[in-house]
Amino acid sequence: MNNIDQPVNNKDEVVKVKKTSPVIFPVQNELSKFETEPVHNDVPPPTENTITKSYRFSAHIASLLLLEFTVHTHTESSIGYYGAGAAGEAAENLAKIREDHERALREAKETLQKLPEEIRRDIHQDKAKFLLQDKLGRRDAAGARLPDLPFRKPVGAVGVEPSDPVIREKREKIKEMMKHAWDNYKHYAWGLNELKPISKQGHSSNLFGNIQGATIVDALDTLYIMEMKEEFKEATEWVEKNLDFNVNAEVSVFEVNIRFVGGLLSAYYLSGKEVFRKKAVELGEKLLPAFNTPTGIPWALLNIKSGIGRNWPWASGGSSILAEFGTLHLEFMHLSYLSGNPVFADKVMNIRKVLNRLDKPEGLYPNYLNPNSGQWGQHHVSIGGLGDSFYEYLLKAWLMSDKTDEEGKQMYYDAVQSIETHLIRKSSTGLMYIAEWKGGLLEHKMGHLTCFAGGMFVLGADGAPADKTGRHIELGAEIARTCHESYDRTSMKLGPEAFRFDGGVEAIATRQNEKYYILRPEVIETYMYMWRFTHDPKYRQWGWEAVEALEKYCRVDGGYSGVRDVYSSRQSHDDVQQSFFLSETLKYLYLLFSEDDLLPFENWVFNTEAHPLPVLTKEEKGESKSK
Repeated sequence: MNNIDQPVNNKDEVVKVKKTSPVIFPVQNELSKFETEPVHNDVPPPTENTITKSYRFSAHIASLLLLEFTVHTHTESSIGYYGAGAAGEAAENLAKIREDHERALREAKETLQKLPEEIRRDIHQDKAKFLLQDKLGRRDAAGARLPDLPFRKPVGAVGVEPSDPVIREKREKIKEMMKHAWDNYKHYAWGLNELKPISKQGHSSNLFGNIQGATIVDALDTLYIMEMKEEFKEATEWVEKNLDFNVNAEVSVFEVNIRFVGGLLSAYYLSGKEVFRKKAVELGEKLLPAFNTPTGIPWALLNIKSGIGRNWPWASGGSSILAEFGTLHLEFMHLSYLSGNPVFADKVMNIRKVLNRLDKPEGLYPNYLNPNSGQWGQHHVSIGGLGDSFYEYLLKAWLMSDKTDEEGKQMYYDAVQSIETHLIRKSSTGLMYIAEWKGGLLEHKMGHLTCFAGGMFVLGADGAPADKTGRHIELGAEIARTCHESYDRTSMKLGPEAFRFDGGVEAIATRQNEKYYILRPEVIETYMYMWRFTHDPKYRQWGWEAVEALEKYCRVDGGYSGVRDVYSSRQSHDDVQQSFFLSETLKYLYLLFSEDDLLPFENWVFNTEAHPLPVLTKEEKGESKSK
């Protein structure tokens, strides 16, 4: 915290310290020599000559940095006027000067250890961060300046009514469930992130920091496609007046991207309302400092005010998580299209470059990657938590590109081949499952999150090599059957968080901390995809079983709640209505009982939070580049 224009503890005594006039320090002249030179992420191995030069260069720059810091700090702390308590303020300033000097000395010592190329890269990154923050500040004051884009009426944003009256009635029931969830959120937790339906109050996790309104933004597109016009209008008005990203908040880059950025993008493409485009781009810009790492692999957590990032403390060796940094591609490509700024696309394409340079154990992608070294952490591979949506986004990046992203396509099908070889197994009774891989050993466990893969396999079947199309459809159908069994073998007919295939157990959770259900969508998601591609009525039957179970065990007066043990006939609720219940679970159910013309797959790709994003045609991508 600086001491510029800060009030002191005594409210009657205000200390003002004026900012110095602009001064051109020697170091600025030195650094300007390098700011136009190309910066390379790959630093060549040092030679004796380069080491000698780097020390001489680093010592010179470090001394100038220290000199500038000293002059600047003395100037900053000595100009001004003081009221009572000046002596105390002077002592504080001296202590601050000493602290600043010590920090500058440490930084200079660190600089001495670097090669010139590394120093240039640091300068480049710091300059980019400064320019970005300056740009954001000016945009906050003046409003985002976005290119004019013609709004194209979305294909299939609202479908026709199902012709079958029974199906139509079931779809109306799902719409009523959405209204029950929404009305209670509005009544008890409006403007907050989520709802505690039993306590009848707001709920928020640390995923969103101080950003509010997760349920509103997550639900926008569901309200739209269900033609809940009044509810969509009030949600839009809240976004216009209250959605604020200028907060001091540390957020999950992944969660904020898939829920907020994805939700805003989808709402824009469906409705054409400019506020959603502006908010999406504004938030996307706030997330860009997360990529300020030596490799460009983003941090998991970011303070969107300070731009300071870090990774989860529990992540292997300070690593970033595959499913998190690998699940930005769809949204960031659309941000570049809507803003006319290629920086978003550049950031996610660089992630591809880093991954493609690495060796993959058995062709698999471990869940942990260190953003500083660019090396894998613990060799743990999962198609469920920590890994799942990375694979999903490889396929969907190709589909969303109008099938022009050949690199994404190749990465996806290569990965599926390795998954089938090393992770997919069958139980003694013939249930197919996807195990986890830890350092070469299989753990015969499958998570609820992994159940999305059935839908992924069938979605990618058309693009598979000709001799593999049928196999991919078969993989999807078999995973759907196994995940249905995980539901059917519980008392509540709802699926556990994870289930196992060992010790004579099949598709059953054996540990207490795996028996809960938090309104997750992945099984219903796979039913929806399987229905669209096969029209086998069993998928609608299985989906309706889930509706009945949700109504019986999760519906409460104040909304919908997760349950703690799906194997118990006694209800024990967790008292959280997750935002993804409205965004994903209910949307996928509604689509399952809708005609195929609602959000047709030829025109739309769903992000991992079920927010539909339009396929970017070659013409549209060319138009964006010309802006």
